Amino acid sequence: MSTITAVPLQPTKRSVLVYLWIGILVAVLGAGWLAMRGTEQVVALKGSNAQFLAWNKTRPGVVETASGLQYQVLKPGEGPRPTATDLAGVMYVGKLRDGTVFDASQQPVPFPLSGGAVPGFLEALKLMPKDAKYRFWLKPELAYGSQSPDPAKIPNDSILIFDVDMLGFMPEAVYRQRMMQQQMQQMPQGGPPAAP
Repeated sequence: MSTITAVPLQPTKRSVLVYLWIGILVAVLGAGWLAMRGTEQVVALKGSNAQFLAWNKTRPGVVETASGLQYQVLKPGEGPRPTATDLAGVMYVGKLRDGTVFDASQQPVPFPLSGGAVPGFLEALKLMPKDAKYRFWLKPELAYGSQSPDPAKIPNDSILIFDVDMLGFMPEAVYRQRMMQQQMQQMPQGGPPAAP
């Protein structure tokens, strides 16, 4: 017959148990925080415009202006910023919240900052120094609101997202003067041709 010899287990030190319980507590709290954060992002991305904008402004690097325009500096520029009397040369890509591209420049586009574009886009351009690249989120009130020029492409009440490169800017009057000079140089010498 065999006899079983019992080997007594060493008691676990109290400090080890404390560290174990602290570790478990930290893991549970971390998992809860990640679950809430992930749920918050999903709700923001799939939820209403207000939910999306409230979530977006909490992201690192995103700044919100008094008008509700949100922007992020992707590449800082240097020097002064354009004013309402300037004409800005930009390259841009415009997207919807789901990532659908609705417009993109193929070459540099001149924008008069005195008007001619949605208010949020003009406000955004005035924030950018030369050689900067920014991302802008325009809430519907700063974009087309419920009056989209092409509802099939840009649904009414859409948030518009733009990635913009500021190539440079100059006073609009100087630009117009240069354009007139170029047109005059292209005209044939001796004035307009004579009528037959």
